Amino acid sequence: MSKESLVFILGALVFFSPFLGFPREYKEWFLIGAGLILMFLGYRLRRLEFLRSLEDGSGERKGDSFVETIAQEEQDNEEEKNETTEQHLHV
Repeated sequence: MSKESLVFILGALVFFSPFLGFPREYKEWFLIGAGLILMFLGYRLRRLEFLRSLEDGSGERKGDSFVETIAQEEQDNEEEKNETTEQHLHV
């Protein structure tokens, strides 16, 4: 049974509980339990939907992070500059 179906069924039972003829104490315990389950399921459904909204087509989650990428040639030039600078400092 899916979570959505369980929410619907529990909602229907809560709606009809005054008319089912159970003793008051049973109804109170049922409503407490149903309320807790509905709160938990509602939280899980909202969280799953939020996580789904973060994912892109490849299954990875989108983020706001920025990574600067440079071409390999530029990176090699930077490494050469650093090595040259280090050699001048050690002399």
